[in-house]
Amino acid sequence: MIKRVFIKELLSFDKVIVEFDKGLNVITGPSGAGKSVFINALLANFALTNQEAKLCEVTLLKPSFLESEKFDLDEDELVIKAIKKDRVRFFLNEQNISKKALKELFSDYISYISVRDKKGFENETLLNILDSFIIKRNSSHAKELEYFQALYKEYLQKSKELEEMKKRAKESHERLEFLKFEIEKIEAINPKEGEYEELLEIKRQLSKLDKINEILGEIEPIFEYEDKIAELFDMLNKDSSYLNDAFNQLRSDLEDIDSLKEELSEIDIEEVLNRLEELSTLLKRFGSIAEAKEYLDEKKQELESFEKIEENTKELEIFLQNRLEELEKKALEISTLRKEAAKEIEKELASYLEALKLPKIHFTFKRVKLSSFGIDSLDLNLEGSKIETLSGGEFNRVRLALLSVAAKEKAGVIILDEIDANVSGDESIAIANMISNLAKSYQVFAISHQAHLSAKANKHIFISKKDKKSKVEVLDKEQRVAEIARIVGGENYNEESLNFAKKLFEQ
Repeated sequence: MIKRVFIKELLSFDKVIVEFDKGLNVITGPSGAGKSVFINALLANFALTNQEAKLCEVTLLKPSFLESEKFDLDEDELVIKAIKKDRVRFFLNEQNISKKALKELFSDYISYISVRDKKGFENETLLNILDSFIIKRNSSHAKELEYFQALYKEYLQKSKELEEMKKRAKESHERLEFLKFEIEKIEAINPKEGEYEELLEIKRQLSKLDKINEILGEIEPIFEYEDKIAELFDMLNKDSSYLNDAFNQLRSDLEDIDSLKEELSEIDIEEVLNRLEELSTLLKRFGSIAEAKEYLDEKKQELESFEKIEENTKELEIFLQNRLEELEKKALEISTLRKEAAKEIEKELASYLEALKLPKIHFTFKRVKLSSFGIDSLDLNLEGSKIETLSGGEFNRVRLALLSVAAKEKAGVIILDEIDANVSGDESIAIANMISNLAKSYQVFAISHQAHLSAKANKHIFISKKDKKSKVEVLDKEQRVAEIARIVGGENYNEESLNFAKKLFEQ
């Protein structure tokens, strides 16, 4: 509920301070006094239009359903402030808030209907009316709608993933060929860490093989002198024990060298050189065998992910098909409930529409492609006539009747701009009754030029203009009677108009 509004420097208004009541707040006054300007400033503080006031501050009781992770809403009262200098800045309880965020936050709280506005019968709006009617009788329907929309959101997300997968698979053909070529090339070489260094050593030894053979041939006769040297040492009484050990060690080492020579003789030098060349190409490209093998593992993993695309695509297609079947089943259940609700609403609307001198309304359903709203496309039929053929006044009275039928408990605020303009007496009474009924659930602000609605107000606000300055005042009982008399009989109303006003106000 909006409790108070404070405005400074709004076109013809210097300063406005008004406190409001719950229920019906009616705003009256002569044409051109500034009623729509005042209402526009109120709407602007909920980001529904452009703010023209230098300062506008709206105080309201926090709606029970209002929640936000970005803004502190712990207080029972909220203050929305708009300050206009070079641009308009908005504050919510002293916190900066953008116009977009403000509008989103209060989108379910404020409804605005103007006699100049011919919106309100879009498919989404009509479906919301039906759903609200169902929820009033069965609160679990709200959870069913939430669940359906969550499923549909997931379905859209997974459908997008599938398209991306298919696109990636289509674009991956050349990449697949490249990966296979790279993997096959490295695997064909099959490098091992340390192998290059070992082969370099073998190459170095092979280059010395002829020299080794030459030296071995030259030192072979040394063992023929072993006994002579030992005999010489004995003759001179020198220790020859180390001599035996040295010749044994030399003999052992020469045997090892001889074995190495035989091994080297069996090695294919061309094969070693070719292998070194293969490994050298990897070293030049990657820097080391370890990095080459790491690259190979990466390419294998990438290839595996590409090869899994087809498998994952098939799995996702099956998932989406199952999800679509579930969504269509749920949508059909929701559609059935809506059709039942439509029949009930048609019955409830009948008395309202008869009072308004309007034809009966029938909801016409058309099955359409699945969306977040289900499978229903909804339109209104007025006994063969289209909704587009109604005048602005008729159009908005139908919308008012629908709002009355679908009214929620503690639903928020409705602002009505001359919704009862240019109507007959009976229609005026019917409209006043409907708006009064709405005010049991909503806080209603209504600009009116009709006596019957003014008489039903919980608070009557009068806007006047003198010397190009507009003024807002809350009327007491006596002033209200005089204002109703003015509405009925004009500025110079007579005793008959005054008596009618008294009688209407008392009723």
